[in-house]
Amino acid sequence: MSKDLFTSKEIEILSNNKYVKSVSMNSITYTDEFRLVFITEYEKGKIPNQIFQECGFDISIVGYKRIKAASHRWRSKFKDSGIDGIRDTRKGNSGRSSSKELSLEEKYERMKAKIKLLEVENELLKKLDLEERRLRKKK
Repeated sequence: MSKDLFTSKEIEILSNNKYVKSVSMNSITYTDEFRLVFITEYEKGKIPNQIFQECGFDISIVGYKRIKAASHRWRSKFKDSGIDGIRDTRKGNSGRSSSKELSLEEKYERMKAKIKLLEVENELLKKLDLEERRLRKKK
């Protein structure tokens, strides 16, 4: 959350944007649609400020720090978990795991994310092993 609070006028302006789910004095909750638009446009080469502006946001109200933070958060989550990573899961998180059957696309995205995680984990283990060998040689 940002230390910069929104005024009632700014809250009204932001809540009129179709890509805003909710807005309070402290924060903005963006729609899943906007997050997907953001990732798609970012991958096409647009910069975060340009994407926000093209989607009807007033940069002076939202603020550069909020845009930068949201951009970083969504890109890293998308990289790690695919589309599921950028969805707002608060609405459906009751604490119980979902018992619905996953589609092939969802299974594929989850497997890709799991593979990526395992690859990163392997690289970390290789680096640790190499470092341990170096320490043993010094003794």
